[in-house]
Parts: sequence; C-alpha cells; structure tokens
Amino acid sequence: MRQELLSLPKGLAEEVSKNLVMVARLIDEDPEQAYAYSRIALRLASRVAAVREAAGFAAYATQKYSEALAEFRAAKRMTGSVELWPVMADCERGLGRPERALAMAGEPEVQKLDKAGQVEMRLVAAGARRDQGQLEAAIVTLQSPELASNAVQPWTARLRYAYADALLAAGREDEAREWFGKALEADKDGATDASDRLAELDGVEFVDAAIDPSDDEDRDGTQNLVDDDDEDEDDDEDDEDAAEIAAAERATDVTEYYDEDDEEYEPLEQSAADAEVRGDKA
Repeated sequence: MRQELLSLPKGLAEEVSKNLVMVARLIDEDPEQAYAYSRIALRLASRVAAVREAAGFAAYATQKYSEALAEFRAAKRMTGSVELWPVMADCERGLGRPERALAMAGEPEVQKLDKAGQVEMRLVAAGARRDQGQLEAAIVTLQSPELASNAVQPWTARLRYAYADALLAAGREDEAREWFGKALEADKDGATDASDRLAELDGVEFVDAAIDPSDDEDRDGTQNLVDDDDEDEDDDEDDEDAAEIAAAERATDVTEYYDEDDEEYEPLEQSAADAEVRGDKA
C-alpha cells in the first residue's frame, strides 16, 4: 500500500494514509464510521488500488454489497490479483444471487488462490448452497483435506464451525456437537462462538451478571463505579471524530458521479452556463 501511495503528492498521500488507518482501526467496532473515512479516502485518491480495496471492505462491513462488489472489481482490475475473488463471490450472495457465487467457485481464478483463499472460497460456496436450501450439498462442499487435517491453520476454526453449523441445520446433532468441539479446540482467538453453541446443545443457560450502568446503585446499595467524567470524555471524542470527518469532506467537496463503464468516481465537469453565471456574479 505504501508503494501505491508514493504515486501521490506527499501531502495528499499523508491525508489518504490517515483515513485508511482509521478505516482499519474502526471497521470491526464501528463499521459505519469506517465507511465514512473510506469515502473520504476514495474522494482523495480513487485511482489507488489500496483505497478501492479499503472502500470495498468498508462497504462490505456495512452490508452495501453492490457498492463493495464494484470497489473490489476495480481493485482487481488495477492490480490483476485474484485474492479478492472469494469476498466478491460473497457479495453476490449478499445481493441474493447465490447461483453467481457458485459459478465463481468454478472459475479458473480459484486455482490461482493461495490455500487460505481456496478455503475461503469453499466456505462461500457452502454458504451459497445453504442459501439455495441444499444442506447436504453444503456439507459435502465443506468436506475436504483441510477439514480432515489435525493441523491448526488460521482458517481451521471457521471451517470446522461452518461444518458443524451445517450438520446441525441438517438435524445431525451428535456430529454437530463433535465438530463444534473441534472448532473450539482450534479457536485460540475467539473468532467463533463455538463455546456458546456447545453450551446451547448441552442445555446450559448463562445468566448475565453485568451491572446496568444506568443504575445509581447496585443491588447491595453500593454506588456503581461508572465515572460520569469518562462518559463525557467518550462523547467529546465522538464529537471530535464527527467534526474531523465533516471537515475533511468539506475540504474535498468535489461533485462526482460514478462511471459504471470504468467503475471510477469522476469529477462532474462544470457547464459553460454555470461558469458564465459565476463570472457575471463576480
């Protein structure tokens, strides 16, 4: 990404970089805010592949699948890389077109993916099968050497979890319990809720013991530990973020349109009439 930004003037590259950092920082905890930052970066440097990719993931995180797909296609065209192929197929699922996702799963691009990408494509294809009500086909799709392997890879927990979930949907509860357990064994980072799913299958109920911060006192009469000053600071930070986004948008406020043929955001040319009117006013 740094190499791509070097093609921009220094000041512009720094501004774009700051917005991309905010996208990466917020995309999991506040996807809408991340999306807002991605739009700023897109206005500043729509011809940079890393910007198009970041904008695609931000749109994807906010379920704007049509927009995400357009950005991913643009990034793929710019770089020639196929690494975004699985998430592009998942966008097709999000748009209610599982048949297109399955068609993409059979394209030559899949063979060019690394192992992680191929596993991701398998997960998307299985999801597309389930979208079409083909549970058994989804189960078969997930059965693979990667699933059978005892080695734990970054994708292992998610693959086992998807398999367990498909088994459960098909009514194969005992097998599902076994695979949720295997998913939990591989899930060192808590990427899935396999432990909760196992507890549900075993009839275990959890009681939320969290204290409601809106209460002035706990049940035992002691004062809660929520600091009102901390809440005020959080509100101030949110206001600052909103003001920063608004200021950046005003600074880069260029009327644009989306060219579907080129999949690019282009500035809308000022008409001669508008220019003449402005000249008269001056």
